[in-house]
Amino acid sequence: MKTLSRLTACLLLATSAHGFAADTYVIDPTHTFANFEISHLGFSTTRGRFDKTSGTISLDLEKKTGSADITIDVASVSTGVDKLNEHLLKDDFFDVEKYPTIRFKSTDFKFKGKMLMAVKGDLTMHGVTRPVTLEVEEFVCKEHPLKKVQACGADATAKIKRSEWGMSTFSPNVGEEVTLRIQVEAHKQ
Repeated sequence: MKTLSRLTACLLLATSAHGFAADTYVIDPTHTFANFEISHLGFSTTRGRFDKTSGTISLDLEKKTGSADITIDVASVSTGVDKLNEHLLKDDFFDVEKYPTIRFKSTDFKFKGKMLMAVKGDLTMHGVTRPVTLEVEEFVCKEHPLKKVQACGADATAKIKRSEWGMSTFSPNVGEEVTLRIQVEAHKQ
């Protein structure tokens, strides 16, 4: 009987220690976009986005922890100008032949109360991996009204220096600082 009680106590402790497992969310590629903004010769701001994204997010709202692994298809770059899109894919910018994807893999989620405030991680682009912190401006998790599954969404921003990833063509005329804006929606699996 004592052995059974000890076994039950161990099972209860193990269950309570792991009672809140992180939920896995899959990126919705039709509502997730990575955007960029960069100065063009000091006259205007060039904007573009990547139309193909994939990945997963693991989120434990009780423990206020999470992780993200997001991949961006570089060939899906879209600025609204076909010739610029073609140029960005060449070796003096993204070099899509050698580096077909951009990847963000988080290392830490920062919460303030129930709000996700920042996501720290490593951004791999153009063959270089460097730390980046995405500042979260909007964050919500709730039931998706159409799909009837738990969904989470966020808008996040970061500023990077493109030369740190080996892309300095036309610098300083084409801006060194790039603003990244990422809108993400993901559905629980």
